[in-house]
Amino acid sequence: MLGRVLELLAPALAGPDPVAVDANLGLGGHAEALLAAHPSLHLVGIDRDPTAIERSTERLAPYADRVTIVRAVSDELPEVLERAGRPVVHAALFDLGVSSPQLDEAGRGFAYSYDAPLDMRMDREQELTAEHVVNTYSVAELTRILRDYGEERFAARIASLIARERAKDPIGTTKRLADLVRAAIPAATRRTGGNPAKRTFQALRIEVNQELGALERALPAALDALAVGGRVVVLAYHSLEDRLTKQVLAARTTDTSPRGLPVPLEAHQPRFRLLTRGAELPDDDEVARNPRAASARLRAAERIRQG
Repeated sequence: MLGRVLELLAPALAGPDPVAVDANLGLGGHAEALLAAHPSLHLVGIDRDPTAIERSTERLAPYADRVTIVRAVSDELPEVLERAGRPVVHAALFDLGVSSPQLDEAGRGFAYSYDAPLDMRMDREQELTAEHVVNTYSVAELTRILRDYGEERFAARIASLIARERAKDPIGTTKRLADLVRAAIPAATRRTGGNPAKRTFQALRIEVNQELGALERALPAALDALAVGGRVVVLAYHSLEDRLTKQVLAARTTDTSPRGLPVPLEAHQPRFRLLTRGAELPDDDEVARNPRAASARLRAAERIRQG
């Protein structure tokens, strides 16, 4: 949804010396397009993945004098902006979830379509891996993760089978885990809805990388950093991310004045307004070009008052 992202952020970047923060830089595709579209823009890019930092740095080399790239988790955004000398920004972009290179590099262990070590770390220097979660978490903990982060209705069955099988031999590969998930799910259910391991892999990835917790802290911080007229765009790829985004934006765009007052209270007036009606979806042409875009959900808001 690159075109829509550019369209929504353009008014906020029209002034002199605008600053944007890309909280999930990835390969730098959105960042490159923003820098090309706005010749006076300075962009602060954040990513925890060393590979993403390396590739985006190379991609954005033509704009090196207008780019600050920092290896960090998105919820470190306030500290990153402060250190960069850019505490106030005019645009913020969150392109959430796992990136295509992470999915496509078999050794990263994100994908059930490859047989690889169970890893799933976006930052490969952190200790927690999917293998550790699968082999050491209790049945109750695994059930909670699969249910809450994967919205998996057979979470208890999958967790119980994992526990039985790991007692025989630790589960160390994506293929073995995917096969166990398939075995735990009733045959009638397996016949529809794509690969039955999809929700389990999503849940483990979110747990390993603490993605929802990072978003829960980073998005409000980005909103706080926006100047009046500044805009935020969030691209979510599953219902948990989108629901959290919706809740955070709703809290900032709602009048909280007590009911029945003849005049709204200034302190309770919303500081933001929504720019999208619900979540916007990619069009059919984009999905045809890039099937991975099918799950994208876009929401945006603009700061209208100082807080």
